[in-house]
Amino acid sequence: MWCADDVARDVVRRRGAGLSAAEVLGKVAEAAVRERETAGGLTGWARQSSSELSYEDPQHLAEVWKARHAEWRRVRDWIAAAGTAAYDPEQDSVGSAWARERVERRAAALTGHAAWMAQRRGAKDELRAEVWLDASTGRRLRAVAEGAGLAAEQVLAQLAQHVVLGPDGTLSVPPFTPVNS
Repeated sequence: MWCADDVARDVVRRRGAGLSAAEVLGKVAEAAVRERETAGGLTGWARQSSSELSYEDPQHLAEVWKARHAEWRRVRDWIAAAGTAAYDPEQDSVGSAWARERVERRAAALTGHAAWMAQRRGAKDELRAEVWLDASTGRRLRAVAEGAGLAAEQVLAQLAQHVVLGPDGTLSVPPFTPVNS
């Protein structure tokens, strides 16, 4: 749901709160080292030495550290421009805007997922089937469907709706005309 930039912005925002300018400079330097290490192929060491980042994909790990380095530099520059002694995420308008966007995207994704799950729950009685017909039956079905202005699947669905189960377990379909609705 979140890209490397989103993760970096969130982590820096949380971990940077209250850090002094000197502490942020230390974070910039650390992120620069991690970025070089992961970009340079030393991902095994970076994976072992970074407990909060245990990615199996070295490329993704390199992207995350590159994004963190950029975000720590942005925070460093914000502190310098704001003239404050420490980083206050609530005063950082750019960081706050990005945080709101992440919350909104997450809420939209969760809403979409909830709707999908509700649809799945509602569809539990529906049936999706794949039917293999011999050539002559398939040709007859396509001819009937074409005559009714329907797809073959629509004719089969209407056929199934008209099936009658007899007392002896036999199935029959009374005569009906497929309807294009």
